[in-house]
Amino acid sequence: MEHIISVLVENKFGVLARVAGLFSARGYNIESLSVAPTLDPETSLITIVTVGDDRIVEQIIKQLNKVVEVLKVIDLTEASHLDRETALIKINTNTKPEHRDEAVRICDIFRAKIVDSSPTTYTLEITGDTDKVEALINLLRPLGIKELVRTGRIAIAREAAKVTTRHNSQQPKA
Repeated sequence: MEHIISVLVENKFGVLARVAGLFSARGYNIESLSVAPTLDPETSLITIVTVGDDRIVEQIIKQLNKVVEVLKVIDLTEASHLDRETALIKINTNTKPEHRDEAVRICDIFRAKIVDSSPTTYTLEITGDTDKVEALINLLRPLGIKELVRTGRIAIAREAAKVTTRHNSQQPKA
C-alpha cells in the first residue's frame, strides 16, 4: 500500500541526507520526495511517498522520529488530505500539422498550460493528482513526448482532519 509521509524537520545542513539514508539503509524505496522550507525559515517540510505494508510504514515512522532534527512525522494516508504534483512535458509537434491542434485541445481538456512553444515543440505544464497527470501523459504519448519532468508529490492534511487528529490526541488513553 502506498503511504504519503509528511516530515517536519529543522532546516539544517544534511537533514535530507540523513532522512534519505535511513530509507536506503533499511531497504525502503522512496517513490517520490519533495522538500521545501515552511513559513518558518527554521523548518522544512519533507513529503515522502513510499510503498509498504502497515508494519513497514510503522517502522519507517519510528526510525524517522529517532532522527534528532525531525520535529514531527505524520502518515497522511490515514487522514483526509490533498496531494498534488506538477509535470512539465515537452511534446513533438512537427510530425503532422494536426498534432499542434490536438496538443492544444488536450491541454484545454486537462486545464494544462502551454508554457513554451517552438516551431517543433510545445512544453506543457500540468498540476493535479497523480491520476490526472498520468491521464494527460497517456493522451500525449501518441503525439511524441520528447521530454518529461515530474516533481515529487506534495500533500497537506485537510483542516477537518487536523482538528480531528488534535481532538483525538487530547483524549485520555484507555
